[in-house]
Amino acid sequence: MRISHGPATVTGERNYGQAAEAASDCRVEAGKRSGAENQESGDLEPHRPEDRTEVAPVLATGFFNLRAEMTAKTIMIQGTGSHVGKSYLTAGLCRIFRDEGRRVAPFKSQNMALNSFATADGREIGRAQAVQAMAAGIIPSVDMNPILLKPEAGGRAQVIIDGLVEGSMDSGVYHSMKRDWSPLWRRALSRLREEYDLVVIEGAGSPAEINLADRDIANMAVAAEAEAPVLIVADIERGGAFASLFGTFALLSREDRRRVKGFIINKMHGDAALLAGGPEFLEEETGVPVLGIVPYIDVALEEEDSTALGKPTVPDPVDSPFRLRVVVPRLPGISNFTDLQPLALLSEIEVAYVDEPAAFERADAVVLPGSKNTIADLRWLKARGLDQAIIDTAKRGVPTLGLCGGYQMLGAVVRDPLGVEGQVADSERGLGLLPIESEMSSSKRVRQTGAVVTAGETVLGSGAGGVTVSGYEIHVGHSAPIRTRRSEVTTWIERDGEPLGWAANQLPVAGTYLHDLFSNQVILRSFVDLLADRAGRARFAVRPDGFEARIDRIATALRESLDMSRIAQLIEDGAARSVGAGVHQ
Repeated sequence: MRISHGPATVTGERNYGQAAEAASDCRVEAGKRSGAENQESGDLEPHRPEDRTEVAPVLATGFFNLRAEMTAKTIMIQGTGSHVGKSYLTAGLCRIFRDEGRRVAPFKSQNMALNSFATADGREIGRAQAVQAMAAGIIPSVDMNPILLKPEAGGRAQVIIDGLVEGSMDSGVYHSMKRDWSPLWRRALSRLREEYDLVVIEGAGSPAEINLADRDIANMAVAAEAEAPVLIVADIERGGAFASLFGTFALLSREDRRRVKGFIINKMHGDAALLAGGPEFLEEETGVPVLGIVPYIDVALEEEDSTALGKPTVPDPVDSPFRLRVVVPRLPGISNFTDLQPLALLSEIEVAYVDEPAAFERADAVVLPGSKNTIADLRWLKARGLDQAIIDTAKRGVPTLGLCGGYQMLGAVVRDPLGVEGQVADSERGLGLLPIESEMSSSKRVRQTGAVVTAGETVLGSGAGGVTVSGYEIHVGHSAPIRTRRSEVTTWIERDGEPLGWAANQLPVAGTYLHDLFSNQVILRSFVDLLADRAGRARFAVRPDGFEARIDRIATALRESLDMSRIAQLIEDGAARSVGAGVHQ
């Protein structure tokens, strides 16, 4: 059987403190707020596409000149669906090409993720693109992810354009406005191509979403703009990899099929020889070669969203003499759970994401993670009976830490008078473990920051006091002690005298707005020592998270399993050259 398909129309400074970036030079009128202004206020009032009208004429008249100035080669990694390994492969290829001496940068026009990254100038991008930039050995830039969607309750999403909040929209409004933002991602891509030798582009979801083809700004429209050869990845761990590749290819327009230069089969367990005959059949039927069968790589990189967490876990009721348990409620709107990755990388620690009260009975520590929908997630805790389980666990003396939205939940009340999260004014009683009040506001703070730990030993251990730490903030609103109960809490972490978190005086409970706390080695060491001491277990070695070693392992696996010489040739040839027979003729 040969595929035939009719034509279809398809429409288009940087610093990493722990990884940072600087502002892009495309700041249209409503987006011209400086990084400093955004760091302090991050105005959430939407800046509408009509406020950016000067961009379209610039591109309309200078489009071909822009292309003429582009010098970087490109390659694009697309997938048969979400979570097939596009981000891993993009990061690994960035490292491979960096090691070859190329100046390489990642790019993803549109990302949907609750794990985001705060840049040095107060902008927000997807965490995956920051990781990919680190793999490339460069400073993350907002140009690497100009459109970021952060899902909210009620089928809405916070839309972040060029690193700044555009507003909260339902899917219908967003899709109707996507074309208005196409000039922005095109300019971002243009700037990267002017600055670097090679841009490794990551697609989103699948290019074969035929219901979205006329509004595509993440897959083939980007490949066309970038003149990029496309490699399509399938996840064989889920089964049906050959069918997924064949079906994806069949659903593409004839023009887009010509852009596809190779297939990659990812996450192979066992002997790749067992697939013999499959790659050959696929190439015969499509004219596209399989450029590699990548083994399952057991290396942790930061994930984009909670889908990667899988189902909630229930810790083994039998105590392990080797593992300490950090119990984390698996909130529906969980965000920036990458805060827990330094703990999860330790073989002596089990980070259990749970949704049942019984899971807290064996907890050595509890961490309430960030949330994009704090009030809704607080109600979810109560509906599941997790609120009382958390309260009881803290009163048993188990260290309990709240991060960002989780910090707000620990307090007496969370208020949203402007409907920032849910479009209507709302409030909810908190867990009451900290005598503080939190209130959402129309300002979003996005910044990398340093802070000093001044107390908090009951939650983080005796080694934490007096330590200077670094991290980032991404939050709306503020938290402060209830005036009549100010004596019951202590500021335990602060920046230039400004409290970034409060701790209870009578319970081992604390919260903070600072993300990446455990990426500070002294804090990580002090925290696990506290847990080991409380459990009566021997202390153990805590090694740095070893990002460089982890990304190098991924790069090595890709070098050994992919036809890198052929991929290099595809990059040199660009998208124009055809690679097969059959449907390409």
